[in-house]
Amino acid sequence: MAWIVKDRAHEQIERRPEPYLTDAMKQELERDVMPKYEWRRAALLPVCNHVQHEHGWLPPQALEEIAEFLGISYADMLDTVSFYEEFHLHPAGRYQIQICRSISCEMCGHEAISRKCQKKLDILPGETTEDGKFTLMEIECIGACEQAPAALVDEKLQGNLTWEALEAHIDSLPDD
Repeated sequence: MAWIVKDRAHEQIERRPEPYLTDAMKQELERDVMPKYEWRRAALLPVCNHVQHEHGWLPPQALEEIAEFLGISYADMLDTVSFYEEFHLHPAGRYQIQICRSISCEMCGHEAISRKCQKKLDILPGETTEDGKFTLMEIECIGACEQAPAALVDEKLQGNLTWEALEAHIDSLPDD
């Protein structure tokens, strides 16, 4: 299999005038997060979570700002966030449906639930609906094996999941 390489060295990053990692966020992170770690780079995941939670995704400008804040390279930053499924490098839907595909959830029928969800929303895992309302993801483990099959819907655990329960929950979410 051949490697597909992107020429990131000449990639133009779209910028907005205001930063994604604001001074207020930096102060909060310095106060609440950074003291927990011996090295600044060790705080990479919590800092990314904080910025993504605030903006819904991690645009390239935000990645640059986080890398500078932590004193790491943009390449290291991109390597890390592209490894983890929970980080969005493109705008995500207003609501995120994350269906667990761990071995426990696989044995309890997550595939059928995922297929029905894909059909209802007319998207595949990793995609967002045209209206920007939903992003569907299949993730490795959400740590709820005792409630398999399980999913996170808008960051709320849905355990012992059935398609009917998930569909009712999806239908109940407001359009705002």
